[in-house]
Amino acid sequence: MTAAVDDLTLHQLLGRIIYFHILFIDPVFIPAQERGRGEACCNHRSNAHRSTAYGLLATTAWTALDEIAASLSGHHTPCPHRDGSCCATCRVATAGAAIADAWIVTEHRAYQCPPPGDHVRQLCRIVAAARLAHAFAAQHAAACPALASLGPATSSPLLPNPEDLPLTGELLALWQNPLSTARGPVTSWLNHCTALDDVHRVLETRRNNR
Repeated sequence: MTAAVDDLTLHQLLGRIIYFHILFIDPVFIPAQERGRGEACCNHRSNAHRSTAYGLLATTAWTALDEIAASLSGHHTPCPHRDGSCCATCRVATAGAAIADAWIVTEHRAYQCPPPGDHVRQLCRIVAAARLAHAFAAQHAAACPALASLGPATSSPLLPNPEDLPLTGELLALWQNPLSTARGPVTSWLNHCTALDDVHRVLETRRNNR
């Protein structure tokens, strides 16, 4: 793939996150109890001077994820020094973690399921952070020590399945290898829903027909 195609693919996937968040999650989002501050980004715990949030992140489409995360009270754990000098890649990682956490909790509530366990929530946070941060760093040559601490964007049988939690499951699946030719699974029937109530009805119908 050429760099231009890579950019197009990543921007399409970012747009899918933004669109789904605005359409499905934001209208029913309930702020969680504050979780406390996150860890300092690599620019604020060393003199590394990696690419900054204002210097790089703010000039890319990825800044939309940072803006979404900032609205997710109780799920977002940013650098305690949060300002324009934060590491851009760290900001993407914390945004990805917040979005995945808010989505899985909101989907469970909307589908009238028991709340997700802490272990599953933490796994989703780590995997989303790793997958999004690795993609951002690769696209913008913005590697940072946080990538090593997050580890590889590996899979796990405990991660949500798109058939059970369509939004969260698809989010994690699409970013496992965002530049692959398959780019699946895309839960295409989500494109015909306008609210999580619609998604819930589809899931209930499928379960009843099994």
